[in-house]
Amino acid sequence: MVFIFKERLLHLLHCQLPNGSIRHLLELDPDLSQLYSISFSTLQSLLHLDPSSKKRFSEQFYTMDMNKLLSLYHSNNIAVITYRDEEYPEQLKEVYDPPLVLFARGDTALLKRPSLAIVGARKADNYAKRSIRLLLPPLLQKGFIIISGLARGTDSIAHQQTMMMGGKTIGVLGGGFFHLYPPENKTLAEEMSKHHLLLSEYPPIWKPKKWFFPMRNRIISGLAKGTVIIQANIKSGSLITADFALDEGREVFAVPGPIDSPLSEGTNRLIKQGAKLVSSGEDILEELLF
Repeated sequence: MVFIFKERLLHLLHCQLPNGSIRHLLELDPDLSQLYSISFSTLQSLLHLDPSSKKRFSEQFYTMDMNKLLSLYHSNNIAVITYRDEEYPEQLKEVYDPPLVLFARGDTALLKRPSLAIVGARKADNYAKRSIRLLLPPLLQKGFIIISGLARGTDSIAHQQTMMMGGKTIGVLGGGFFHLYPPENKTLAEEMSKHHLLLSEYPPIWKPKKWFFPMRNRIISGLAKGTVIIQANIKSGSLITADFALDEGREVFAVPGPIDSPLSEGTNRLIKQGAKLVSSGEDILEELLF
């Protein structure tokens, strides 16, 4: 029964339905036991779809070969974790619109360990690298997993430095595993999938879209006890992660930067607004452990 539910949930997800539509159906049929027995018109009505979504759904619902897709995912060591599975992180259920499904490659046991998110500018410079090197040792010594988004700049540095120091890291992607972005991080992603963990709420066959990346930030902050922002201009996507963290009741930390640097504008503003200024890993541990 568990497998049947998972397969049916995945079928709906692959039809590019909004999470809200699927949730509404789940309220009426929690096990999706009636998914294939009710009329298609009734199903569309229960999903509350607009005209364009109805057309796309009708095209995909009957052509999707889930057995083929599940076999493909299994052969690529991709695990599927639904919101009803024991492996699903409890803290992630507290976020706005929590993912119904997580696709995972790597060590899913890392989801049960305390973690900290580190994000920042894609154009991060040596200041970000030095800051991360300074912050990490006490955090890793206490067993914290470092979470980031596998993007260029700060994210990549956070993953790489954590691995170099013998820690564990989780990368949350803004697209499917088969369409890694940015492509230059393919080697890093492969290493992480073997000894660490990659996560995505998007099916592996889906290509990344612009609006996927802001949404994945709620997962980064939602998995972590706190989020550290290291270098961010005033329009940085990492500030979206900070907003999600605040909404989720999690700690927000910011590393201050030179007042004449555009990459400091976002972090320095966060500090003005109440984020904790940090200059060492111990500053972070003070909030997370006591």
